[in-house]
Amino acid sequence: MNAFGPSAPGTGSPVGAVRRRAVVDALRRGAVPESGLDLLATGLGRFERAIDEELDTVAAGGSVFKAVRGEYGSGKTFFTRWLSERAKRRTFAVAEVQVSETETPLHKLEAVYRRLTERLTTASFPPSALRPVADAWFYALEEDALADGADESELPQAVDRLLTARLAEVSRHAPAFATALRGYKRSLEAGDEATAAAVMAWLGGQPHVAASARRSVGVRGDLDHFGAFGFLQGLLTVLRDAGHAGLVLVLDEVETLQRVRSDARDKALNALRQIIDEVHSGRFPGLYLIITGTPAFYDGRQGVQRLAPLAQRLATDFTTDPRFDNPRAVQIRLPGFSEESLAALGATIRDMYAEGSQAPDRINRLADDAYLTDLARAVGGALGGKVGVAPRLYLKKLVGDVLDRIDQFDDFDPRTHYQLTVRNAELTSTERNFAASAPAASADDLDLDL
Repeated sequence: MNAFGPSAPGTGSPVGAVRRRAVVDALRRGAVPESGLDLLATGLGRFERAIDEELDTVAAGGSVFKAVRGEYGSGKTFFTRWLSERAKRRTFAVAEVQVSETETPLHKLEAVYRRLTERLTTASFPPSALRPVADAWFYALEEDALADGADESELPQAVDRLLTARLAEVSRHAPAFATALRGYKRSLEAGDEATAAAVMAWLGGQPHVAASARRSVGVRGDLDHFGAFGFLQGLLTVLRDAGHAGLVLVLDEVETLQRVRSDARDKALNALRQIIDEVHSGRFPGLYLIITGTPAFYDGRQGVQRLAPLAQRLATDFTTDPRFDNPRAVQIRLPGFSEESLAALGATIRDMYAEGSQAPDRINRLADDAYLTDLARAVGGALGGKVGVAPRLYLKKLVGDVLDRIDQFDDFDPRTHYQLTVRNAELTSTERNFAASAPAASADDLDLDL
């Protein structure tokens, strides 16, 4: 099993070399892989049915809001990227936005929309996929116009009529969105790539687009807080007509709101309440919105509880045994890692690594299950005994310090030649706080006694 529950069957099946390398390289850097998370997702089966049902709802024109809760190291980023990968395989577009007081303040929805378009990705296109999606949408409009009987001579007019019809609801709230799309298409047809690129940047919420480009297509100013909702509606319409089932939008690290000024925090919490209400009202068909945060954010007075209407919308009963948590609830919790589940995750990584190694037998023998358990215990000890915050560091040490060396050096034995060291510079700020409470005099005093 792992932090999320019992392991799913089928682990150990052959993995493509490119996917394996991408996952291993990310873990070696101490990062969550951008893709290939299904290779590590043993134990997420308890969420699969509910997630798939919700994705079906969104694909059918509904909208869903989900809050993910967990302590640092419990796997929130892993979970949302796993969900996003699952959605991509069902033709969803995906965007992951890091909430930040300086870069992406939640109460400035125009900034959130801009980051969304910058991070927009699909199964076929990396970020930013905004322009390829728009091009695919115009192609779909042309195909629909031809299917309706339009000939080549009247195709531009037929496409414009379809554009007006498809964006009719959006134009009630954000008429500039449709106007800019028309201007983008005209610029392409005229061979004016500079203007087309500028207009697409404006559609993505980018500020400081040349005034001459905006004037040439009939739009003015920059996107503001009130126009962001309308532009999001427009983007969802374009995605749907371009062949995508919807959009999964992840707002990660929302707990950072607890550390901003009280006035900005109150505005951000109210903005979050407003977004949730708009999702539930059906304004954003095709949107699956996820936020992540720590229990302190959801339960503390500096977070959700500061705004009673928001607390009411996110209220979920977590008083029962975690085994009986409801995956369909508006808020779900990730219980975090234990020593046992961390070692089990290490075994999954070891087995995957061995598949691509020239010395799989040596890797399996020297990094056996007992060693993985002892390594998990030692890394947890380096972090003040808090195994739940150790996964990132544990996997980084396992891949970069142990498995790589076994793979490359015939006479390397981690029990004999490796002593765990944890230096301040390689820790995140949260890990550093836990490491400060460790009983050792310094990180270098921590021995892996095997």
